[in-house]
Amino acid sequence: MAATAPGPLAPEVLDRDDVQRALAEHDFAAVFALIKKWGGLSQNRIASACQLTPGKVSTIISGSQRVTSFEVMCRIADGLRIPGHMLGLAPRPWEHEQQTQHPAESPGVERPAADEVPWRPDATIDLAADLTRSDLVMDRRAVTRALAGAAVTGAVLLDSLEGWLQPAAALPTPSRRGRLGMREIDELEITAKAFRQWDHQYGGGLRRKAVLGQLSEVASALDDHQVPAVESRLYRIMAQLAGTAATMAWDSGLHRRAQEYYRLALRSAHAGDDTVFGANVLAGMARQMLYRDRPDDALQLINLAQEGARDVIGPRVRAMLHTREAWAYAAQGRTAGFQRATARAAEVLATAGPDEEEPYWIAYFDDAELAGVTGGRFLDLARQDPRRHADRAAAEIRSALSSRGTEAGRSHALDRIGLAECQFLVGDVAGGAEETHRAVDAARLTQSGRVHSQLGQLYPYTVGHSTSRTVREARDSIRDLLSS
Repeated sequence: MAATAPGPLAPEVLDRDDVQRALAEHDFAAVFALIKKWGGLSQNRIASACQLTPGKVSTIISGSQRVTSFEVMCRIADGLRIPGHMLGLAPRPWEHEQQTQHPAESPGVERPAADEVPWRPDATIDLAADLTRSDLVMDRRAVTRALAGAAVTGAVLLDSLEGWLQPAAALPTPSRRGRLGMREIDELEITAKAFRQWDHQYGGGLRRKAVLGQLSEVASALDDHQVPAVESRLYRIMAQLAGTAATMAWDSGLHRRAQEYYRLALRSAHAGDDTVFGANVLAGMARQMLYRDRPDDALQLINLAQEGARDVIGPRVRAMLHTREAWAYAAQGRTAGFQRATARAAEVLATAGPDEEEPYWIAYFDDAELAGVTGGRFLDLARQDPRRHADRAAAEIRSALSSRGTEAGRSHALDRIGLAECQFLVGDVAGGAEETHRAVDAARLTQSGRVHSQLGQLYPYTVGHSTSRTVREARDSIRDLLSS
């Protein structure tokens, strides 16, 4: 976003404890109300400074609309001259008194807002730059705040994604182009693939900042306006890096930040005309909603993916989308819908031959993955009705385990944990304890926060069996791993 004229806030207003407390909690309703009171600013002046409409400021102050957009937060910080650290952002450009002008812009021309529809590719570049800059300098306090941030849900989320269905906005031809060649693009694609594979196997986000650094470099290259063929591939690489950053953030418990990277991945895929990967991103967002107990939102996201990519996706991607659809039905308690969508997934996957040309990132979705995902969903149902669903859940999970081992990393560990829970649900305490030991051993091979969270859900099953040595040892093994 271009720098704006100096904002109207006096330093003593920002030094007030109540204002600082509201800023730290991202309570912008309180922030605006306090600024009106102590800064002497009208609602219209706040709106003008922050490049917001007076109506939007009014809805924020009334509490009927929360500030959930990273871009709007940046506008508020820049318009009111709020230092970045007060909002968990990187230092804002004006803090260094460096009035740099974007090379492709002339004085007085503003960059578009990142939530503008139709989606503009240059706004996507700005979003990538802001997100990575903020993340790369995130301190411990900001991480703590990020962990507490909830993902956006409902209409606020779904309405912001409607641009996915529209063509990308055309941009003026730049006066000069960057100099990246196809060799550099090939190297970037290899790096993006390596990061994605590492996350799929180990999880935990240990290389997240390396991914963000690469993402920032790609955004800078796009800002230099490469030739069309290079630019299109760069957008696709940025989409894949942002998707990996999203799963890493989510796996580390940074749910709000993960959602922001998912949005960036979707916008990047849209700018690069990679509709198939865009559908995959929406499936990732749906999975996040399912873990947040929002099956209705998840189903809407899957429908959006299917609507936008129906004519271009291959059998593996189509089958994966059906499993997410089935997951949403299971979470809604719609057992018949779950079984119908699962059957469709199996039917479609059976048509995927070895010579089928599909993206590398969907190669993981095979019969073993389908069995593992299906077993996990039957396990969800078994928690409500063990007698009816636990045996089927265990059978599907065992099928997955028979086809993939420790090389599957995070998926293998989740399978082991699911099978242990199945044993406990049917009353086989000794079998559950034995499987728990295997699950702990598998969990030691990954840094995935999701695996550790699922392992923690096994712990209550081991409580109340103090006289059983095997159960006591299983309980101790969980506690030792989670406390290390």
